[in-house]
Amino acid sequence: MPSLSSISLGCLAAGSIALSANELFDAARPILEQNCLECHHADEGKGGLKLHTHDDFLLGGDEELAFDEKSPKDSELLRRVRLPEDHEEFMPPSSEKVSREALTPEEMDTLEKWLLAGAPWPKDVILVPKEKTAPLENPDEPDPLLAGIEVFPSRVSLETASDYHRLVILATAKDASTRDVSASVKISLADPKLARVEGTTLHPLADGETTIRVDFRGKSREIPLVVKDATRERTVSFQQDIVPIFTAAGCNTGSCHGSARGQDGFMLSLFGYDPEGDYDRITREQLGRRINLALPSESLLLTKSIGEVPHTGGKLFDKKHPFYATMLRWLEDGANYDPEDIPLPIGITVEPAETVLKGPRQRIQQTVRAEYADGTDRDVTTLSSFTSSNDSSVKVNPNNGKATSGQRGEAFLMARFHTFTEGTQNIVIPAEAKYEKPSISPNNYIDEHVHAKLHKLRMIPSELADDETFVRRIYLDLIGLLPTPEERAEFLADTNPDKRAQLIDSLLERKEFTEIWVMKWAELLQIRSTGNNANQVTYKAATLWYEWLREKVASGVPFDQIVRELLATRGGTLTEPQTNYYKLEQDIKKVTENVAQVFLGTRIQCAQCHNHPFDRWTMDDYYGFASFFAQVKRKRAEDPHEQIVYDANGEIQHPLTKKNAIPTFLGGEPLGESDQTRREAMAEWLTSPENPWFAGNISNIVWSHFFGIGIVNPVDDARISNPPSNPALLASLGDKLVKYNFDIKRLVRDICNSRTYQLSTIPNETNALDETNFSKSRVRRLRAEVLLDVLAQVTDTPNKFKGLPLGARAVQIADGQTSNYFLTTFGRATRATVCSCEVVVEPNLSQALHLLNGESTHTRIYRGKVVNALKEKNKGNAEQIITDLYLRTLSREPNSAELQHLFATFKETPDDIRGEFYPDLFWALLNSKEFIFNH
Repeated sequence: MPSLSSISLGCLAAGSIALSANELFDAARPILEQNCLECHHADEGKGGLKLHTHDDFLLGGDEELAFDEKSPKDSELLRRVRLPEDHEEFMPPSSEKVSREALTPEEMDTLEKWLLAGAPWPKDVILVPKEKTAPLENPDEPDPLLAGIEVFPSRVSLETASDYHRLVILATAKDASTRDVSASVKISLADPKLARVEGTTLHPLADGETTIRVDFRGKSREIPLVVKDATRERTVSFQQDIVPIFTAAGCNTGSCHGSARGQDGFMLSLFGYDPEGDYDRITREQLGRRINLALPSESLLLTKSIGEVPHTGGKLFDKKHPFYATMLRWLEDGANYDPEDIPLPIGITVEPAETVLKGPRQRIQQTVRAEYADGTDRDVTTLSSFTSSNDSSVKVNPNNGKATSGQRGEAFLMARFHTFTEGTQNIVIPAEAKYEKPSISPNNYIDEHVHAKLHKLRMIPSELADDETFVRRIYLDLIGLLPTPEERAEFLADTNPDKRAQLIDSLLERKEFTEIWVMKWAELLQIRSTGNNANQVTYKAATLWYEWLREKVASGVPFDQIVRELLATRGGTLTEPQTNYYKLEQDIKKVTENVAQVFLGTRIQCAQCHNHPFDRWTMDDYYGFASFFAQVKRKRAEDPHEQIVYDANGEIQHPLTKKNAIPTFLGGEPLGESDQTRREAMAEWLTSPENPWFAGNISNIVWSHFFGIGIVNPVDDARISNPPSNPALLASLGDKLVKYNFDIKRLVRDICNSRTYQLSTIPNETNALDETNFSKSRVRRLRAEVLLDVLAQVTDTPNKFKGLPLGARAVQIADGQTSNYFLTTFGRATRATVCSCEVVVEPNLSQALHLLNGESTHTRIYRGKVVNALKEKNKGNAEQIITDLYLRTLSREPNSAELQHLFATFKETPDDIRGEFYPDLFWALLNSKEFIFNH
């Protein structure tokens, strides 16, 4: 091949500009480095192909040459990049860390021109993997579409010589979309003697205070900078540095050394929840063979990490990586454990907290800052691990927090450092969305929050449901019954513009509304009988407990007061029936988990054995909260079927420290000295207006009843990695509930009066795929109790249940163990657990078969004699009888096509079987989706 200096190229195609060999290589180089070198670099060489040097490039891979010198156009490199993205040989492929797309036509053309020219390559040039970045923007050129810029973090503090902070700069356009412009900004210091700026990273030079100025396309932002101890070297800490490296490198995950049995004879605590145990296992186990203080660089801890010694986990990093330098320093300093007074992290901040990314391939850097007990902070981005809730929309590199947008949607990016987990919300919208913000007046604060979120998503809400749809929906949701034909007709004839609000008010005052919510709270409290011996909840006790709850709800006792009475209760299980809550479940840990899940909406079960991998909860949190229930005791009463629940001495031991856990409010402070019992103090804290988790959780439960999905979904699984779909809406509902003194009825009134609740189920072009942002109403199958009650209502056949009079509703059943085949088939909760998943509303084959063939429809039709009554009332008028059956079941009249078809069918039916026409039509309507679902 001729030397680079001797090559002079003419036009490669008609009309193209002649490029020199240098220019061709310079154009091809970033394409290779950003798309190919991660897999084909000096240390790896996937498929035997290495592309870091010219010689390796010419050598090719195990099976074929990347470059065909005789026929450059047929080179394997070109063939692979031109394959469809779903082809198994397509290049560049996506990885767990990076989401890659096909090369653009321009990039393919650049590679082809370079190959056609003989793939010129300057002597001694070595390619290295580089991340693909967005095109740089001219920071001096004003952008009329730019609304402003924001700098993260909003202040910088540098302590010690090795400290550093990287800035992330987010630009916000006038359409509210955002983009990461960190690589294109100008950064300057009012006093450049205090810190050195490398790209967007600041390093300390001298102590002092100054201002950092960031300029970008006509916008600027200033943030403060404080430098302390600029010349003091920081000691490497086992807890602050080494354990986070294990987490960031994946060493202490559940699939590696963090599993219950460890890996290859070496165990670490999951995500570092037990640093003392980790230190002991590293430095003491196997006679300390994992470290070599005489020759630190030969320690197995290092040599396995860099791949010098066989390692099941493979090579984690090389000697140039900061992790290697940190671990080597720790070993050289004697591999010491931390002193007792070392300041530990007290929290982390992940930024930018929220982004709206326009189109695919937008890149955004996450930054993580840890705050410590001594008031200092630190950039711990490279020591954090990252995950995405939706890789299709936003994929994040788990090691460095660099994220890339994909298809339209939302993703929650979660960062973990030490025992803390926080996250950010990221929205991806189409790059060329044809969207104009609709002019829609909100009915109340609920609509304001929903509309704000939909605007970010470039989504337009559906139209309002018509009156006919609304009246059926509101009756089913508020009282669990269909409107009678007379009630429907009265509402439709009403011309008052406030008639929907008036109907809501009237339904809220009906006893059936109370019955619905007593049933829902009874499910959460697991009111059920478990047996007849002294240690079990008898049917009598369960019924008394249910009546206690019903009386509280019916008399309007605020819900926070009901919960306080329940959690702090003492006395006999028959005389004070709410005490059965502590008789039903007697295991301290299970009670702890149930209280957290039901009343705070969070599942802390994982933290019983290790720090929660996807939430904030630690083992300290778990056992501190469990300590509140450790003093609950039970003893026999005079009645052999009754127990007395009381408080006495009792503790629960922390499994790591082997000490009694100190009563500590979940995620809060220890109890301290108090005149109250532990449970009284806990109940007061839990239901306090200052506790946003309680009000937010109860609000979310109420919301999910009307929308079929919670703002946090599932409603009892709120965690960092499962955030609310609309945090502002959830917070506002919680605030309102507190303001309303926990009056559930007032919150329900707000929800039902909102435009959001009254939307149609019919989607538009923008919201057809939306399931979580309440841009349209959801079609929901009626829950088991309501469906059975409605069947009884429309067929005029009363139900009979154990302990209830004939004609009682299924929603009034007190005992979770009382059921029938219909209720079981359609998913009534047995109340055996607190999980919201116990109530099943998903349709299945058994349900369909039961409605088709079971007594719930066919037998009821003939037993109820509704058809005969309609025939007599309408004197054989077929069209009117058909219409009345529609009104009775679907709360609407048949449309003209339906009526015409059915009437024609009736006329064509032979006289000897014409009597079956109306029962058959009734049966068909009861089996229709329109009857079984709320919409």
